[in-house]
Amino acid sequence: MKLLFASCLFTTLTPLAAQARDGAAPNAVLHWNRVVAEALAAAKIDPLTESRVLAIVQLAVHGALAAVDAGSGTGPETAASAAAVAAAASEAASGLLPGLSMLDEELERSLQAIAAGEPRSRGIEAGRAAAAASLAARAGDGSDRKADVPAGTRPGEYQPTPPDLTPAWMAHWGSVTPFSLRSSDQFRSPPPPAVDSALGKRDVEQVCCIGGRSSSLRDEEHSLIARFWYESSPQSWNRIACTVAQSRQLDARESARLLALVNVAMADGYIASFEAKYHYAYWRPTTAIRAAGAPEWLSFLDTPPVPDYPSAHAVLGAAAATVLARFFANDFVAFETTSGQPFPGIERRFWSFSQAAQENAASRVLAGLHFPVAVSAGCRLGEDIGTWVFEHALAPVEGQRAAAAAHAPRR
Repeated sequence: MKLLFASCLFTTLTPLAAQARDGAAPNAVLHWNRVVAEALAAAKIDPLTESRVLAIVQLAVHGALAAVDAGSGTGPETAASAAAVAAAASEAASGLLPGLSMLDEELERSLQAIAAGEPRSRGIEAGRAAAAASLAARAGDGSDRKADVPAGTRPGEYQPTPPDLTPAWMAHWGSVTPFSLRSSDQFRSPPPPAVDSALGKRDVEQVCCIGGRSSSLRDEEHSLIARFWYESSPQSWNRIACTVAQSRQLDARESARLLALVNVAMADGYIASFEAKYHYAYWRPTTAIRAAGAPEWLSFLDTPPVPDYPSAHAVLGAAAATVLARFFANDFVAFETTSGQPFPGIERRFWSFSQAAQENAASRVLAGLHFPVAVSAGCRLGEDIGTWVFEHALAPVEGQRAAAAAHAPRR
């Protein structure tokens, strides 16, 4: 990755869960981000749909707070803004995930904690309107299309991977309308290497040596890294963003803009990466390694049923890390985070956003899921997307520019 920043200020972050223990005022934006993320995890929603839902929800929250601020002339820490966040998040999420009672139950709890009166009523109205607008903006975006992709037969062409040989999945996602990009192929990665090239052969050998279930080169730390990052990217990077926002004591308005940018970047990251995946339809390491003479080889972790190139996991990590570093005007921010399903409870510490993104990308080689060239291309694509989203989506108002300057490192 090419993340370059002027400052090297290191800041230790505290987990979001510590806010009540530390006596800090609760941040409704961060709270509802975790509520929706947990609802998605409980419903076992696929990562691509997760990214779309979270982007729509966070845009609704951002819009609701903007409407409340514009209507009242007051800051975000008000009864109206708390009600607006709760109504926007719950209404938008429920519109996309009907039947999840936990969203309705949490909305009722949140509103009961806000004093009844005109500010709460105004906030609820603003939140519902913002949710309706966010949902309407994405109606007919192509996310409900279906596409069948025939399995390849020649070297280099994608084929379903063992052990379950699941047919190619979500082939239509590259045609979904982007949230911010001009088109899904705006930053399309260059072609992958020819299978008989020196680079193509080298990548096959590297993954064969370190990414197999019985690899002798992958040590305990490598395996831990592979498991830690195996979680859905929207889940892991939203958790990281909330941890950073809580540590920096962002208010609701700042948190809303940060999470909207991060999630728009990740949603567009999936759209762009799947456009490229099915444009090139490049085979996975398991297929290539078996064709090269290891017919029983299996990846350390199960391979998703989509083409290899570029790595969407690397794209989302680089996109999220780029937005975070640009938002705080500083890449070198230390934080701790804990993994979720399917390997929950693994704790890791990072010294910068880019370090986390690079380890996230490398984990796919350690897990035997991607060639090194696929993760390198994914990092470049993700950084391009993150930069574009930060520079073109949700331009901050003057108050947010001042807040961003306050969070930037001192020189």
